[in-house]
Amino acid sequence: MVRKIIHIDMDAFFASIEQRDNPELRGKPVAVGHGSDRGVVAAASYEARKFGVYSAMPSVVAKRKCPNLIFVPPRFHVYKDVSAILMSIFREYTNLVEPLSIDEAFLDVTTNKRGIQSATLIAREIKNRVVEATGLTASAGISINKFLAKIASDQRKPDGLFVIKPNAVLSFIETLPVEKFYGVGPRTSQKMHELGLFYGKDIREADLQLLIRCFGKVGSFFHQVAHGIDQRPVVPHRVRKSVGIENTFLHDLEDKEQMLKALSELEEELWPRIVRHGRFGRTITLKVKFSDFEQITRSQSFLHPITERATIHGLVIELLKIANPTKKVRLLGITMSNFEDEETTGPVQLTIDFD
Repeated sequence: MVRKIIHIDMDAFFASIEQRDNPELRGKPVAVGHGSDRGVVAAASYEARKFGVYSAMPSVVAKRKCPNLIFVPPRFHVYKDVSAILMSIFREYTNLVEPLSIDEAFLDVTTNKRGIQSATLIAREIKNRVVEATGLTASAGISINKFLAKIASDQRKPDGLFVIKPNAVLSFIETLPVEKFYGVGPRTSQKMHELGLFYGKDIREADLQLLIRCFGKVGSFFHQVAHGIDQRPVVPHRVRKSVGIENTFLHDLEDKEQMLKALSELEEELWPRIVRHGRFGRTITLKVKFSDFEQITRSQSFLHPITERATIHGLVIELLKIANPTKKVRLLGITMSNFEDEETTGPVQLTIDFD
């Protein structure tokens, strides 16, 4: 059976809520975050994005790009309340709802509660229901698997709807830039370009072992989805225990300066993921894999959630000092875990784990 998967992604979620609740902000460039010198943009309205302002950007850079940028402090409790309304709407159509973050989710509507045969009609209904219930717009992507549905939802933002039909899957992927592949960030795309991989067709024709050697297990995933294959099911009630990112380097890192630069680049990609997740953890873990494939982790935990990117940056530097790598490094990774709504047993402040 060909599956019918919908990916719903809210449009500029945090910023749109602020504009909805404060009419004076509508039509103006808005950044959710703090405008201090050490502040970071958590989310940007579409008016701000026209100036090149995006999430995870340092506030000083954002203000330089858009002098009229209006900073609004985040209200996570409001965002969570709206998220609950969204998930409730999704579950009126199917029990197979897998939230990816506070403002997006996969829905498997192959069989659904309304008995509607067309996934496109369901997506349109959901978009209308979201507007009625929240005053916000969402974009929807529809296709035969999760990978394609997620890419489709980004094709016509904001307030978009895009379908990748079964007979168009391979032709769509063929011309898809590698930067558009789910899970490919700036570092990975740069590495792909160095290998001569620019489009889905290039990944499809690449040697599988080369992809695995250069990108680890995810290399196999890239190879499969380039062939239109993604068998991952939509998993309801999934509780995400961590948010992380890692990079296997094309060339091993030999000195601390290279490692710190690489970690800083990882932080730039990790922070938007944390913000989109909508929760903050108490633990930061550094993962180091050496050229001989030995692997170590070093972590530090606190009593309260870590809500500032600058705090993560300082922790990562300290954890690298503690790890004190004396061999060439093949891979580095950073993970946030121990989220704020998970139970904590006993004191956790300033603990270091070695394994």
